[in-house]
Amino acid sequence: MDVYIVRHGQTDSNLAKVFNTYIEDINENGIKQAEELRDKIKDIKFDIIYCSPLLRAVHTKDIINVNNIKTIYEPRLEERDPGALAGMPWDTVDREKYWNYYEKEVYKDEESIEHLCKRVEEFLNELKEKDYKKVLIVAHSGVSKAFYKYFNGLPENGALLKLGLKNGDVREYKL
Repeated sequence: MDVYIVRHGQTDSNLAKVFNTYIEDINENGIKQAEELRDKIKDIKFDIIYCSPLLRAVHTKDIINVNNIKTIYEPRLEERDPGALAGMPWDTVDREKYWNYYEKEVYKDEESIEHLCKRVEEFLNELKEKDYKKVLIVAHSGVSKAFYKYFNGLPENGALLKLGLKNGDVREYKL
């Protein structure tokens, strides 16, 4: 099975380098990124789309789904919950530590990386049992980091910060 994961288009929080909130939509640049992404993948014959139910992912999916492929909204594809960090500047925390799998420091009440990776792993293990040839996943940077870990293993140092997708990017995996 070919699994394509895309990250939603840019949000104002991405631009301002602050932790996203759950209700945030993509901005004008994010719409442009989604349109460019749509043009890159429009000829791929997807069997199904799995999409995070968060607004920024749904809006991106609506733009790129020109072939009206059936969509399943999957909560396990939501971004890592930043808890009380939502809306705060990224430099409130040490982002290298925040995205290090082995780091145990908790800044507020954010979701752990272990929990994020576990829910994504459960989703992918269930997806393996499906009879699809090509699947499109519309999600977030943190989810793309968990995908990276699932398919490539955890880097020896546990550092995941730089392994996620940029806004509007796509990555293909074989499941």
